[in-house]
Amino acid sequence: MVILGSTGSIGCNTLFIAKKFGLKVNAICANQNVELLNRQIEEFSPKFVAIGDERKAHEVNHDNVFAGSSGILEMIDAAYVQNAVLVNALVGIAGLAPSAKALEKGYKVALANKESLVTAGEFLDISRIVPIDSEHFGLWYLLNGRKIAKLILTASGGAFRDMPLSKLKNAKAAEALNHPNWKMGKKITIDSATMINKLFEILEARWLFNTNSIDALIEPKSIIHAFVDFIDGSTTAHLAKTDMKLPIAFALFGEIDEPILTSINLLEIKNIEFRAIDTNRYAAWLLKDTLLEKPCLGAVLNGANEAAVELFLKGQIIFADIAEYSLKAVKEFENARARSLDEVFLLDKEVRAFCAQI
Repeated sequence: MVILGSTGSIGCNTLFIAKKFGLKVNAICANQNVELLNRQIEEFSPKFVAIGDERKAHEVNHDNVFAGSSGILEMIDAAYVQNAVLVNALVGIAGLAPSAKALEKGYKVALANKESLVTAGEFLDISRIVPIDSEHFGLWYLLNGRKIAKLILTASGGAFRDMPLSKLKNAKAAEALNHPNWKMGKKITIDSATMINKLFEILEARWLFNTNSIDALIEPKSIIHAFVDFIDGSTTAHLAKTDMKLPIAFALFGEIDEPILTSINLLEIKNIEFRAIDTNRYAAWLLKDTLLEKPCLGAVLNGANEAAVELFLKGQIIFADIAEYSLKAVKEFENARARSLDEVFLLDKEVRAFCAQI
């Protein structure tokens, strides 16, 4: 197994599963967290190691270190063995080239990097991708060959789901990073607050399950992860505790016949609430139907969002501007369509240049 993003929450949970089931970890990769990376090297003895930040390569306690974005691709190539699984938990479009390289090399890709499918789903071999995502895992778990009417994802609502709308526009980064249900990385936590993360997941589901009939709603407790409306009028739901070890284990093994989590005690839930996704609170949700109709615009959405989130975290734009950047970019590039992976990266650059002028 190869793990990209080994020091993040997905990477650490993947290493937990690897240890539990005795999987050989052949290679690991981190971006900057050398301290944790070195502890992982000591515990799992990988043959290869990569660090995204080339300036920190000399701090890595290993004799076989690859550095930088090109080094990560070289490590993917060097670490391949037959039937290998690569877990891609990198953040942002930086994960796309590694996903493409891994699929080209022959890996099964357990994908936590949403942006790979969001920006370039039509250019990737979906048959060898399994998502590490509680919502898509829930959908997969529910589907059983029956004809579906609709796939429904759930959202937590993010840090501002209960904030008065009058205060939302100028909400601060520190507030946006205070997720009510769990701790995640900065970008995905901001994306949860804007609901852009759920737009990404809608696009992922579009590629993974080959349907445009997808929607989402807010379930604040994050106990229900997905619903499937079947053509016969019945609806099923997937419930599980909010712990990524379960989807990770299934992504790695396909089926699991021993406990990973403890079951939910339904008597402790007391009540479950559902809310519509209000575009007054989540303006970016206005893009949902457009993106399902033209999933190629995922590259535009992602580029604009990455640019805006970076500016927001630096305090250079207000919270409301994040969605505004995405709305303006999708309108500006509504007829754009990349014809290859190379063109995806070119389009990404064009979108970022456009956002720099807003």
